[in-house]
Amino acid sequence: MENSRLIKRYANRKLYDTKQSCYVTLEEIAAVIREGHDVTVIDNKTKEDITYRTLIQLLHVLETKHAHNGMVKDLNRVIRGKEGTFSGFIRELEGVEYVPPVKEVPAEVVASESQEAENTNTISFN
Repeated sequence: MENSRLIKRYANRKLYDTKQSCYVTLEEIAAVIREGHDVTVIDNKTKEDITYRTLIQLLHVLETKHAHNGMVKDLNRVIRGKEGTFSGFIRELEGVEYVPPVKEVPAEVVASESQEAENTNTISFN
């Protein structure tokens, strides 16, 4: 875990790097990632992993600051891609097939649905 950084997002939207013990900006997180570190961002209150949302926000900020209007062709290519997303476009470039994650159904739900099906399939001849 030496190469990983934990960032906590507080209710005031401030991002806190637990390794450096200081608040950081999105651009500073980008610099940490460029140095080769992985980051995990959690909401300090809910403990929810918000890494994906934070990195999307980071990309938005960087694109807004550094991209030019001439990049519209590139954005159109992304949108026209199979999934219409940046991640899908990158997978297409890399030749990687997207496999959607399998949603795990809690055992109690499966048992409940199984019991309901059993009850509806029973015919009573009283």
